[in-house]
Amino acid sequence: DAEERNKQIKDGKLNHTDLIDVRLFGAVTAEKNRAKGHYTEERHGKQDNDQVTAEENRAEGHYTGPVQFNWGYSLHPVEIVDSSTSTSSFSSGQGIFNDYRVHYSLLAFSGSINANAAQSTKLSDEDLSLFDEAILKAIPLARTRSKIGQYPRLYLRIELNGKDQFLKDLRPMINIIGKSGVIAENLRLIRKPDDYKLDLSRLITYLKENEGKISQIHCFRDDQLEADNFEDIFVNKAWKHELSLL
Repeated sequence: DAEERNKQIKDGKLNHTDLIDVRLFGAVTAEKNRAKGHYTEERHGKQDNDQVTAEENRAEGHYTGPVQFNWGYSLHPVEIVDSSTSTSSFSSGQGIFNDYRVHYSLLAFSGSINANAAQSTKLSDEDLSLFDEAILKAIPLARTRSKIGQYPRLYLRIELNGKDQFLKDLRPMINIIGKSGVIAENLRLIRKPDDYKLDLSRLITYLKENEGKISQIHCFRDDQLEADNFEDIFVNKAWKHELSLL
C-alpha cells in the first residue's frame, strides 16, 4: 500500500521521481493518517509541524503522469470465436467465467506525452527511449495466457516542436484493405497479417498539413505488416528514427 511504498522510498533516501514508473505514469502518494482518520499526502523530509503550502501538498502528493493512453480498439470488424466457460478457484471462492476471443484483430492505441507534466516528474529523453523499448518488447516477452499470439506491428511516436503543439488521434486515418476480394468485402474474415495491408494516405496528408509541428518520428514496422506508402509518412526524411526489437 501507499504507506509501505512511502516507507521503502524514505528508507532508500529516494524521491518518488527517482522511480521511472512515476516519471512516466505518475502516482498518488497519499497515505492514511491513523491518528486523524483521513488521508494525508506524503511530504518529502517534512515533519507534521512544518508549514507546507497547499501547492506543495498537491505537487508532492499527486504526480500527474505525462504519458496517457486512450482505450484501444480494432481497426477492422472482427469475428468472435465461440466462447468457452471455465471454472476457477480463488481464496474468495469459486467462480465461473466466459472466455471471449476473436480470430484476429489489429488493435490500435493512441497516447500523448504532456510536456508540462513531464517537467514536473523530471521525465528525460533516456526515460522515453526505455519507454519505446518497453512498448515494443513487453508483449512478445510476456508469457501470460491473455498475451499469447499478440505482437507489435506498428509503432509511431511523433515528437513535436514546442510545448503548445498537438496532433489529433491518428487511428481514424489508417485504413485496412483486404488483399483478396472475399476479405475486402468482409474484413471480419481477416485471420493473419498476410490477409490485409494498410492504406496510410489520409495519415500522410495530415502529417504534410502539420509538417511545421513535427521534429522527429520514432518508428517501428513489423516485416509482416504491408503498407505500400509507409515511407511517405516521413515527409521530411530527417524525421525518421527507426526502432528495432533486437
